[in-house]
Amino acid sequence: MFSKISTTWSLMGDSWQLLKKDKELLLFPLVSGICCLLVLASFAIPIVSAQAYHPPGQDATTAQQVTYYLTLFLFYFCNYYVISFFNVAIIACATIRLQGGDPTIADGFKAALSRMHLIFGWALISATVGLILRIIEERSESVGRFVAGLLGMAWTAVSFLVIPAMVVENKSPLASLRQSTKLLRQTWGEQLVSNFSFGLVFFLLAIPAFLLAGLGIFLLTGDNTVPAAICIILAILYAVILSLVQSTLLCIFQATLYFYARDNQLPPAAAFAANSLSDAFTVRD
Repeated sequence: MFSKISTTWSLMGDSWQLLKKDKELLLFPLVSGICCLLVLASFAIPIVSAQAYHPPGQDATTAQQVTYYLTLFLFYFCNYYVISFFNVAIIACATIRLQGGDPTIADGFKAALSRMHLIFGWALISATVGLILRIIEERSESVGRFVAGLLGMAWTAVSFLVIPAMVVENKSPLASLRQSTKLLRQTWGEQLVSNFSFGLVFFLLAIPAFLLAGLGIFLLTGDNTVPAAICIILAILYAVILSLVQSTLLCIFQATLYFYARDNQLPPAAAFAANSLSDAFTVRD
């Protein structure tokens, strides 16, 4: 775990050097988050109305099962589409910067809009995989979750470079998936596992937000409304900013890793250390 934290911290620091040159990229995950909230809100009413918020029981009718899984699939699809759209925009801008250019927000939106058909296909594939994993998980509370977790980790690994392939090579989703798998295997080997975890490091960085929120709740019990509100608002702002930075840094890292795996060398303007990228994945014992 400590090795993973160390590697991730190094990768985050290198990604941060590029983000400092293009701080406006934080706009993309912000708009993405707002759009995802709108998607959630748009699905809330039909999900509650159809009582599709929990898995259908063994006595459920075919119509109830179809309604539940179709609603879940559509929800997955819309979320994946939104997230992929804005990730394409970030990675397109990161690619321009890595190649020595000076990207703008307009460049990101232009790249994403020109690849809407590719994003649609990738969202369709991602939603299908997500639904299959959800079905496996629901079949058994213990074994199903374990199997779905393993399959989910494998899927995350092999698909890690899909969006960079779509951006850089303008390839179809399936061709990008094959390219991602090929590059990962030829660079790091067959039985690879990630040696980084942006989620873990940012969870540790989010501890101050938890502490502030806890303090705010504690102050509420003593009728200290104003200090409590300040603590809670600061906790929310800190968590939101941290989330935006995490999403953007991860996309910058993906773009850099793609060029490193494809060309076996760093892009011209990359601020990464080659050894940190070579340590990003390791072979499973």
